[in-house]
Amino acid sequence: MTPLSLAEIAAAVGGRPYDIPDPGALVTGPVVIDSREVRPGALFVAIAGERADGHDFAAGAVASGAVAVLATRPVGVPAIVVDDVVAALGALARTVVGRLGTTVVALTGSAGKTSTKDLMAQLLQRQGPTVWTPGSLNNEIGLPLTALKAEAGTRHLVLEMGARGIGHIRYLTEITPPHVGVVLNVGTAHVGEFGGREQIAIAKGELVEALPAAGEGGIAVLNADDPLVRAMSARTKARVVFFGEAADAHVRAEKVRLDELGRPAFTLRTPTGCGEVTMRLYGEHHVSNALAAAAVAHELGMPAQEIADALSGAGQLSRWRMEVTERADGVTIVNDAYNANPESMRAALRALAAMGETARARGGRTWAVLGRMAELGEESLAEHDAVGRLAVRLNVGKLVAVGGREAAWLQMGAYNEGSWGEESVHVSDAQAAVDLLRSELRPGDVVLVKASRSVGLEKVAEQLLAADGEVAG
Repeated sequence: MTPLSLAEIAAAVGGRPYDIPDPGALVTGPVVIDSREVRPGALFVAIAGERADGHDFAAGAVASGAVAVLATRPVGVPAIVVDDVVAALGALARTVVGRLGTTVVALTGSAGKTSTKDLMAQLLQRQGPTVWTPGSLNNEIGLPLTALKAEAGTRHLVLEMGARGIGHIRYLTEITPPHVGVVLNVGTAHVGEFGGREQIAIAKGELVEALPAAGEGGIAVLNADDPLVRAMSARTKARVVFFGEAADAHVRAEKVRLDELGRPAFTLRTPTGCGEVTMRLYGEHHVSNALAAAAVAHELGMPAQEIADALSGAGQLSRWRMEVTERADGVTIVNDAYNANPESMRAALRALAAMGETARARGGRTWAVLGRMAELGEESLAEHDAVGRLAVRLNVGKLVAVGGREAAWLQMGAYNEGSWGEESVHVSDAQAAVDLLRSELRPGDVVLVKASRSVGLEKVAEQLLAADGEVAG
């Protein structure tokens, strides 16, 4: 964080100093919510969570080098006391970002946010120092913590924005007012909380509503292939740039194809030139993600050929998102277990299907180890049933549905679509899935592991990788 005195921080957050001998003392280190991450010069933010109360770690944080604590009550060490620590954290980020003058790029969408953000960061850091959201820390705590990592020399601040209701993104844009806003898609993630895709569109569109007018440099980057996103052009005063495969997209992909491992390649076309892209990421869904990142980079001055080169060299920065690892025995594990919704589940299955031809040529099979997609509300049964059916239609060799009721719906969907016998199976938990796979995997098999984060299916992938070579004879 750019250095600020405790007096300046107190003024920014409307806080009251307690036990502070020197209001001019500078916070020169990071702003952290985990006392284990404290370094000399840090500011420790004491958040009361479900499992632990940060106030209990205040003294230890100062002993480890924190200059002070942001808290809701005096804690016996230098502190700035506020009524709401999370709101104060946001206010501090707003002050710091406002002073820096860095270009803020914000993005949202029902699926693909983290992968797109990672691509965007890898492109923009070629132009100058760039700070971006780690993983998917995209809420009212993660976003300001990311913003506070920006310094005087930071040229770009790339922020992922999530929402669980109307008004959430609007609040995040007030913390870090964006210059460029990107909306990827409107799907069914969290549809149970929102009440429908139209409500999700209202929430996601709050991002483009927050942008400056075109004359003031505001740019809305919208997916031309998603009707609900395209319609957001009427909700912004910013200049609109479309990306996609539609003929009228300003930044678009042509001649899209997949290699034998399901990695996409395409011709990137921008208003100022073209370039050939051969991606290292797996799955055709990354084409749309790449176009969104390309559109932002183009608008911020990167030439088309440099964008194409950067996309071709970009990797996956965040864990458990289409991580492809081939074991020494020839079994390939695709760990996409960080999260799941109907859109990302379909994309992952199509990526698995694209890898299937190579797998079969090597004498292997494709396995989909799938679990619950959370927060789908009344649509849950239909969506899980549809995913099970899609696995059969894509000719996935084996479906392992893991968990309770929703997993049973996955398995039943596959069964009703035409799978039978041992082609689809329902197991109780991750360990049961591991036991099954260890007994049946053979060289050449490709295993996709995917579910909502709460299911914890990453344990399946981790155990299969730790058991490298343990396959049936």
